[in-house]
Amino acid sequence: MSHQTHAYHLGYPSPWPLTGALSALLFTSGMTMWFHFNSISLLIIGITCLLLTMYQWWRDIVREGTFQGHHTPVVQKGLRYGMILFILSEVFFFVGFFWAFYHSSLAPTPELGGCWPPVGIHPLNPLEVPLLNTSILLASGVSITWAHHSLMEGNRKQMIQALSITIILGIYFTALQAMEYYETPFTIADGIYGSTFFMATGFHGLHVIIGTTFLIVCLIRQINFHFTSTHHFGFEAAAWYWHFVDVVWLFLYVSIYWWGS
Repeated sequence: MSHQTHAYHLGYPSPWPLTGALSALLFTSGMTMWFHFNSISLLIIGITCLLLTMYQWWRDIVREGTFQGHHTPVVQKGLRYGMILFILSEVFFFVGFFWAFYHSSLAPTPELGGCWPPVGIHPLNPLEVPLLNTSILLASGVSITWAHHSLMEGNRKQMIQALSITIILGIYFTALQAMEYYETPFTIADGIYGSTFFMATGFHGLHVIIGTTFLIVCLIRQINFHFTSTHHFGFEAAAWYWHFVDVVWLFLYVSIYWWGS
């Protein structure tokens, strides 16, 4: 940084946005081929390219932020604003699903039998697996806050311990939701109830998987001494994202599982 007369980071030409876009195209095309023609070869290529792009892009960001010193306080401030706006966009993403759910459930049409849940739909018991999943995510919110405070206090051992607990809880949540989907007595094709249920909870499950991956990367970085008590935006962004996932689940549980059933 000694040759720079400013605190900003001017990015260099990178191939990863292009390879990421092409990988996403291969992935979505592969999903289509799998759904319609039961062929997974293109899907495997897309996933492989996507994983390679993610790894190399993360590697470059870690290098420039941790080892090259490009993430100055001014740059970190910009990254924080970017993460806040990204989470805000995710909030509106889920607002659309809640809007569809409440639009259909507050004034059920004659086609639905004039009632909610629609005639023929047997909703899940909100006091069984959904309640367990709620307690798991609330516990993970506590453990990631513990990890954050441990990191700020310089307690390396407790940070690794608390972050590991959060990751385990995230994996446990995903496993329980997969089991719940397997045993659900209705499908995504069962009218507006099935559509809103699986779209909202399914995209939330995807966000849990993404957040868990985010935290695993942070755990690896913490083990490799990448974070300090004052320079750890990568983990901070992961914690914000996880709290967002946590809050969205509370709204999902209250709206779709409890009130909607």
